[in-house]
Amino acid sequence: MKASGIITTTTDFGHRGPFTAIMKGVILSRFPEARVVDLIHDIPAQWPPEAGFWISKAYRYFPKGTLHVAIVDPGVGTERSILMAECDDHLFIAPDNGLLSRLLEEHDATLYHLDERALQTLGLGTPSSTFHGRDIFAPVAAEIAAGRLRFSELGTPTSEWIPDWIDPPDCQRGRVSGSIVTIDTFGNLISNVEASMIAAIRAPRVRFAGLELSMIETYGRATPGDYLALVNSFEVVEIARAEGNAADGLGVGRGAPVTIIEG
Repeated sequence: MKASGIITTTTDFGHRGPFTAIMKGVILSRFPEARVVDLIHDIPAQWPPEAGFWISKAYRYFPKGTLHVAIVDPGVGTERSILMAECDDHLFIAPDNGLLSRLLEEHDATLYHLDERALQTLGLGTPSSTFHGRDIFAPVAAEIAAGRLRFSELGTPTSEWIPDWIDPPDCQRGRVSGSIVTIDTFGNLISNVEASMIAAIRAPRVRFAGLELSMIETYGRATPGDYLALVNSFEVVEIARAEGNAADGLGVGRGAPVTIIEG
């Protein structure tokens, strides 16, 4: 696969402190022509499922050959592996902690576990036990995106990965049960229930946080202040509040159960 020179970065580093900028500095020092795109850096601390959700939904809007670097890494400095994937004409590198599981369950992929002995070829020193984004992910990303190395030269082939922390939706006839995986800046509660999972449900209704809501097409079809359910632009079920914040209003968050039934 030919690398495009584009690198996306997804982390839970936030925007307080220099961590994401330092990663970019390392990438650009090795590959000045790199085009680095911030995908998201406010993933809740140490919560890989949300990073994995956004990676699986966002990667397809980038050119083929883009390298997607995702770091939500509560196991940094331990024996956890680093997973590298060639999938759907894109490249991915992330801790093997369930972060990429959603993507890998949906697509065929060629997988490698990073062999840290191969890092010696990059002239790297001993990595910090707390900042692998700077010491491992960034230099590896630069070399891969520049086309100077391939995953096969840095890793050991594998067919195994750590599963997602969140169970997949339970799909039964006339009923699908899932959970909230992320909350956007508007307070909309976004679930892991795909539109395709409820396509056969007639007049679907959403049960959530003590409410039972009919599905509507868009936010503007609801009265201001009312709660609503719809299929959003990423083709998953979302609970929102018209001109308001559903997460704050309902007092629920990530992991909350959501069920879609026939009306």
